[in-house]
Amino acid sequence: MDYLFTPATQARLNTGNLIQPAAKTGKLLPAARDPVTGEFVEIAKIFYQSTTATLSDRGILGLLAQLAGGGPVQPLIAPVYVTLVPLQVAQSHQGFQKIYRMLNCLKINLAVMQATAAVIGIGAVSNTVLSAVNFDQVLKIREEAKHQKLKIKDGFIDLRHILKDQGVEVIQQIFKVAHDSNFEMHRQKLVNGYDLFSKAVKRCQSALTLPDLKLRNSEISSSRDMLFEALKIYDDCSLLDGLSSAGKLRLMECAWAIDLAIGLTFQLQRAHNTVSSRLKELQSKIRQDILTVVKGCESASELDFLFPEVTRILGHDLSVIEFWHNEIDWMQTLSPKEQHQLANLDKLSSSDTLKSSIHTTFEILTAEPSLYESLKQKSHFLSLRDQLAFAVSPKLRREYEFYVSQQAIATGYQALATSNWQEISDLTVANLYYFFQIREDSTENYPTEDELEMPSWHFPKTFKNELPCS
Repeated sequence: MDYLFTPATQARLNTGNLIQPAAKTGKLLPAARDPVTGEFVEIAKIFYQSTTATLSDRGILGLLAQLAGGGPVQPLIAPVYVTLVPLQVAQSHQGFQKIYRMLNCLKINLAVMQATAAVIGIGAVSNTVLSAVNFDQVLKIREEAKHQKLKIKDGFIDLRHILKDQGVEVIQQIFKVAHDSNFEMHRQKLVNGYDLFSKAVKRCQSALTLPDLKLRNSEISSSRDMLFEALKIYDDCSLLDGLSSAGKLRLMECAWAIDLAIGLTFQLQRAHNTVSSRLKELQSKIRQDILTVVKGCESASELDFLFPEVTRILGHDLSVIEFWHNEIDWMQTLSPKEQHQLANLDKLSSSDTLKSSIHTTFEILTAEPSLYESLKQKSHFLSLRDQLAFAVSPKLRREYEFYVSQQAIATGYQALATSNWQEISDLTVANLYYFFQIREDSTENYPTEDELEMPSWHFPKTFKNELPCS
């Protein structure tokens, strides 16, 4: 996560006349303050990570940042009006409006993910159907729903109109799902879950208008109880039975949205330690859920679907949640006077400015598919799937590094037994792993030097043991 200040403020930061506060993790926060007076001067716009050199440069997220050069944050699931909301909600009308937007954002995201999950939730679907509800389409559907051009009924959106140009096969799939008896059982559970979620959101929004603090907190607590009931429905493992990896990811995203709403209710009651704990646990859960999905991906067409969406979740949603987590911890270190001043400073930012800094579609959207196509030319399916797993859980990569080092020494490829793995890309590590896997599986046909650069891949049976079980 990077921050963009005005040129004048950035110049003062560069000379040390202003400083950026840091969370206890050491990460900088999007505020500039005078080190002498302690006064806050400006709140920055929040941007996607740029080309700043980090260990992620060797992997998918680093390549993506280099290719796109950064841009405004646009998460798929996470709410976007996080900054300073807990301070403003008690002090200004703008604070109330941001809470309303965050809750509405989560409600729309859940409905969109649920509707698109239904399209790919029955049987094996083709590339055409997967493409019809892929990452780019989700953004379009979400925008249509946000502007009330699509109606949400029983937690589902009728996608036939917006997907009518995607081809007959897609429309036929929507009808097939609508009349499938097996899916009907799942559908009813989701209808009930969304109904609970929607009522909880409305109750929470109404609670914010109550002037009596005790009554407000009571209503927020009651709405949270309803959210927990909804989460229990979406966390039911039986909903994932028979779904493809793509369908599972979409339903998992629904559960994450509800979990974020629960965190927001605690934040409204200033239960900062609880919020901090829940956000930390949610980040871990999201990574484990994604890893489970990536592990279960069995075809290139599913990987085509998963790659841009998982990349966006890792680079944007998790960045927003991590920022939220750091901000909550930092807020607790501020005095009431500092909190009041910071909240008033944020009120100077118009809603149009906030929208332009967060919602704008930017170069990253075209960069993601471009990066993926580039990686596909240099990898095979399992190698590319592993690279995505490395991005989710970097510690997995160490197992591959150790294997490559041992095999390189054993087979005489001493130059490949590097000790400085930090300089080696995920692409190279994954490709070398399968190069040695193939060599180990076939003792008769030794690869040539050309094959080292572009191996003739196959799918080793041992891969299923390389990732942890969910």
